[in-house]
Amino acid sequence: MIATNRRQLLAGAGLTALASAAPGFSRGQGTAAATRPDLFIGTGGHGHTFPGPSLPFGMVQLGPDTDNSRWDACSGYHRTDGSIMGFSHTHLSGTGIGDMLDVLVVPTRGPLELDPGKLDDPDKGYRQRFSEEHAEPGYYRVKLESGVLAELTVTERTGLHRYHFPKGPGHILIDFAHMIHDVWDKGIIVDQASLAIDESGTLTGSRRVHRWAKGRNVHFALQLSRPPSRVQFFGDDNKPAPAGAKGVTGNKLKVALFFDEAGGEPILVKTGISAVDVAGAKAALAAEAPGWDFDRAATAARRAWAQELDAVRVEGGTPDQRTIMASALYHCFLAPTLFTDSDGRFVGMDQQVHQAPADTPAFSTYSLWDTYRALHPLLTLVQPERAAMFTRDLIRQTRQSPYGPPVWQLQGVETGCMIGWHSVSVLAEAKAKGIEADYVAAWPNIRRRAFDRDYKDSDGSLGRGYYYDLNYIPADKIWESVSRTQEYAYDDWAMAVLADAAGAKEDAAALRKRSRNYRNVLDPEIRFARPKFSDGSWWAPYDPVQIGHDVKKHRDYTEANGWQATFLNQHDVYGLIAHFGGDAAFEKQLDALFNAPSVLPENAPPDISGLVGQYAHGNEPNHHVAYLYAYAGAPWKTQAMIRRLCTEMYKADPDGEIGNDDCGQMSAWFVLSALGFYPVDPVSALYVLGSPLFDRAEMRLGKGRTLRVIAKGNAPDAPYVQSVRWNGRPWTRNWISHADLAKGGELEFVMGREPSRFGAARADRPPSFGRTPA
Repeated sequence: MIATNRRQLLAGAGLTALASAAPGFSRGQGTAAATRPDLFIGTGGHGHTFPGPSLPFGMVQLGPDTDNSRWDACSGYHRTDGSIMGFSHTHLSGTGIGDMLDVLVVPTRGPLELDPGKLDDPDKGYRQRFSEEHAEPGYYRVKLESGVLAELTVTERTGLHRYHFPKGPGHILIDFAHMIHDVWDKGIIVDQASLAIDESGTLTGSRRVHRWAKGRNVHFALQLSRPPSRVQFFGDDNKPAPAGAKGVTGNKLKVALFFDEAGGEPILVKTGISAVDVAGAKAALAAEAPGWDFDRAATAARRAWAQELDAVRVEGGTPDQRTIMASALYHCFLAPTLFTDSDGRFVGMDQQVHQAPADTPAFSTYSLWDTYRALHPLLTLVQPERAAMFTRDLIRQTRQSPYGPPVWQLQGVETGCMIGWHSVSVLAEAKAKGIEADYVAAWPNIRRRAFDRDYKDSDGSLGRGYYYDLNYIPADKIWESVSRTQEYAYDDWAMAVLADAAGAKEDAAALRKRSRNYRNVLDPEIRFARPKFSDGSWWAPYDPVQIGHDVKKHRDYTEANGWQATFLNQHDVYGLIAHFGGDAAFEKQLDALFNAPSVLPENAPPDISGLVGQYAHGNEPNHHVAYLYAYAGAPWKTQAMIRRLCTEMYKADPDGEIGNDDCGQMSAWFVLSALGFYPVDPVSALYVLGSPLFDRAEMRLGKGRTLRVIAKGNAPDAPYVQSVRWNGRPWTRNWISHADLAKGGELEFVMGREPSRFGAARADRPPSFGRTPA
């Protein structure tokens, strides 16, 4: 291949015109358009992503809100919506529950409207139709029907707006009552709110929100590039404050900033936010946005993303596949989100204000039930310094939280969402991979969660007493009992690593033994995960398609059914295989999973999506399952299925993700699987080989190290691995350790159109539970 073509194809995930060159790949001055991230991927369907600007892992994630009251508006944006409410400063990317959308800014003209109106009637309220929408990392632009051209960019803690108004009057509404609404919300959702404007024209506000993260606080400070002609505050029920008022208090507040002549030079708005206090929000403005140079901030944001997205570059595949890779990597770098003020203050899990060391800032938005599987393992490779930050932060949170190890932390609040406490997996994985941190400091609260039946429970850790006494959770006592039993067992496996780190050898041995409790909800006779009652009997007659033994009311599985939960185990695969009768029986059951009719009961949650048979790629519990063939001596079936999932479950359009992106987990699966390897059990610190999608890839590992992956003979109809070489030497194993990959080097696959016996021998299969097959 000549150099000019190589430069055209090799732009990979990064915006290479702004990033430094790395050895081994030719680099051009431009980037092919097809290899730029498409920020609208995932904004349609059920992806729940948003296209607004953020810095990597930034606190402010600014963007347009099109809806705030249905499931597909969890991020505040859906590509199919035809109108924009305004631009808020905080968003969640890919989650299945909504929150945030703080400080909505609405630039418009005409009569003042104080309510947005309904999505299906955009001619009422302050909603506006829009056109000419454009999004790229760090920058967003849209034309509103009022004639306002809106541009957005960010720093870490501030949102910057530039509004080009037509000639004539206009106004900017700040809707501080705006938030996600859910049918389950009860009582007062926003309280302790205030708005005020000072003599300098700085608008400040505070409020407390009781939505998903109940009791979280947000404070902001907002400045305008030119003073408004007049200001009008509105209290609860849109009641106007007295003329000339400099502020208002209540629960649901708004303020309108009027301009008699809004045209001419654009009106710039800059907003700093803080979870600590208004002073923290003002400090963000002073430190990060002291002037009014919007273009300089936008250029800095683009450069920051170019550097981060250059971590993975690919050659080969189709233009759409390269776009998908770039977009997936972008989504992997949105969360966890910064939660520390510029002076290091943050709100801890104990709801107290703390001071963070400079090298250990606090973060929010840990979607751990999802992200422990692939996102955090990916970050240990391409973001090792941030992975170390997150490790130290999770240790601190474990020490501060009344619940111990976090389940799903948002804005300093334990939501208790999902099941298990998978922060221990992230910590154990970090320990296994040599990330230095004070694991001993986290152990006391981890031990309480592991053994103390009186330790405070969130929804994520219910039923531990039954788990201790019966070695499983009974379906007639606790909801989602089958999945809980299996996931608590995985956390036992992870906690054993942390017990060893603390020198608690007896605890470690007890936890490893208990981590095999997963078997107690797997019926070896029918070879399915099956609800078991407190008297020891199984649910009968059993139907693996159903999500619970009480078909109308009860769930025994977490966002899964019996088919999908059967293969939930990640840490003791050979024990699972033996439990089900050996390699041949296990392989047959996997075949049955992927070939069963793709039918679901009427009460199945929408999260169960992306079906291949009964395998559900659109939700996390199955993300490792295609790789299990490699443990049973049939790695070619892993290779074929991984290639199929990479090409069928991801598309380069808004409806391009088959399920919620879940703070980067769905994207991280693609990034790693498309590179040719995946962490079935992150705590084991190894990766199972699959089927690389691209002909050539480079992964920047930090400290000047680079991993190159080459797939010779690769083609759409050649998904099968014939042989592998590592750093030029033959490699017969169908797995590789993190320690090897993290050193950098070259992983070379030879691909073919027919299955081979590569990696099928028992000696070449991946270790599991610390052992290889007998």
